[in-house]
Amino acid sequence: MRSAVGRLYRRFRSERPEGGLGDTALDVLVRLHKYGPQTLTQLSDHDHVAPASMSQSVNRLTSAGYAIRTPDPHDRRKVLFSTTPEGAALALATRTQRNAWLDAHLDALSPEDQDAIARACVLLSKIADS
Repeated sequence: MRSAVGRLYRRFRSERPEGGLGDTALDVLVRLHKYGPQTLTQLSDHDHVAPASMSQSVNRLTSAGYAIRTPDPHDRRKVLFSTTPEGAALALATRTQRNAWLDAHLDALSPEDQDAIARACVLLSKIADS
């Protein structure tokens, strides 16, 4: 199971538009687009990495024009990161391409296999949320 999940994750991440962003920065961009502005700490905590590591990813995004820094309106000591229109377009294109790849492969399975995967997803989600 570990091997299959790891291989599927790597294959899914490889489905992305051409460009200079690495996997980590692209994942951060997609998260910002999906969930809205977040602090460096929120982003770091989500990925279980040190803020210094996450800082490299958000610096890539801001220098490429895909994200911007703004003061947190509730706490001026904090900075929020959010997508620019270009970043939102890239995040949407990435999600669309990845979802289309996965949907095509799932649609090619038999109804019985699709049901088995649906049941497995429920169980794997329980494990992930524990």
